[in-house]
Amino acid sequence: MIRFTPARTYLTAAAVAFGMAAFSGWCAITWWPAGIPAVLFAASAGFVLWLGVRPAIVVTETDLRVGSQTIAWDEIRRVDQTGWISPMVAYLTLADGAKIRLLYPGETEQSNRLLRMIQQRATLSLINGVPHRQIFGDPPKQETAATLPSPQYRLLTEEDEAEVERLYQKLRAAGRLDPEK
Repeated sequence: MIRFTPARTYLTAAAVAFGMAAFSGWCAITWWPAGIPAVLFAASAGFVLWLGVRPAIVVTETDLRVGSQTIAWDEIRRVDQTGWISPMVAYLTLADGAKIRLLYPGETEQSNRLLRMIQQRATLSLINGVPHRQIFGDPPKQETAATLPSPQYRLLTEEDEAEVERLYQKLRAAGRLDPEK
């Protein structure tokens, strides 16, 4: 389970914008044109605050959870990304035809990671109109540890193996490792 929460910079930006709105409002008491930036700062502060308090997105092996909504991976039929990276905006189309706008206000690196995870796990979907199989190949088959052969790694080159074998035979013929004193 991986949890993606909104970046804390959105809350900081909202606080700064509210402070600037308050200052502009105070200036508007004596000079009315200062009311224009006060309204603009207040509106942008409200929007950035709304982004900062968005619910967390949780990615599990079986589903995607956005707040209280749970979406199974096999229900997603299409994943379309927009040009927005931070905040990330993507559209998910479900098996029943419903479209969901996924909004994640995170750092750019986390946004890219979340989008990549969604694209990889939605194995029955089209990714920006391209079948999942063409992008990621066939999904891996679930194999247990008992069915997997143990890997054998070559540690020495053939020449080194021959040298080790020659030294071993020489020591074996001598019958001991230490020379007599």
